[in-house]
Amino acid sequence: MSIQHPDDHDWDQRLSRISTQWTVLRQAHGDESDAAAKARQELIQRYGGAVYRYLLAAVRDPHAADDLSQEFALRFLRGRFRHADPGRGRFRDYVKTALFHLVDDHRRRAGRGPGRVSLGDAEPAVPPAEVHGDDRAFLESWRQELLARAWRRLAGAAGQAGQPYYAVLRYRVEHPDVPSARMAEELSGRLGKPLTAANARQLLHRARAKFAELLLDETRHSLGGAAGRLEDELAELNLLKYCREALGRGSAG
Repeated sequence: MSIQHPDDHDWDQRLSRISTQWTVLRQAHGDESDAAAKARQELIQRYGGAVYRYLLAAVRDPHAADDLSQEFALRFLRGRFRHADPGRGRFRDYVKTALFHLVDDHRRRAGRGPGRVSLGDAEPAVPPAEVHGDDRAFLESWRQELLARAWRRLAGAAGQAGQPYYAVLRYRVEHPDVPSARMAEELSGRLGKPLTAANARQLLHRARAKFAELLLDETRHSLGGAAGRLEDELAELNLLKYCREALGRGSAG
């Protein structure tokens, strides 16, 4: 199993800035205290990376993607998704459709000059059939966000537990063909403690298992009340290959 790792230093800085801007928006547009409003606020913070990834891929202009992400956040926080119901569809389907409309409006404005097309206040509709390319781009943005969140949590969990899972797994991702003996030698130097090839293989196995658990948890969380669709969601996002064993263990339990 090969697990992707994001090249995330500059990306994390940009997402941190966007998150800060969205926090300001949230504070400026509500003293809402009900549970639904708080849930919307948490969701937009949690999946802001997926939103921005898609917008950047769609418009290929960081400044335009920044502006559109702000527009999306503002509409979101004003309650556009207040009726989002997992029984009627996954949360990401609501996000996807709203982003498709937002990008379509942006493209129309770019072609027509300063004129503006309103999204209106209706619930997001099913996307038209001709947006298959955009659909693939959105799926990839959502997939990358779930992977990135799992990597960040692995780094945090490794630090708390004192186990070098993040370092070991990242090394294997960056050096997929290096033999176990050489991996053990290089990791020994990086970690400051001796490792045998057997130690390195065992750590790698545990790191992959931990990563799979975290990725499962992130995907389950993204489904909200539709967690029964977990395996289908993993398959659609091409993440099942990372999580199949962990999913089996969960079912057995």
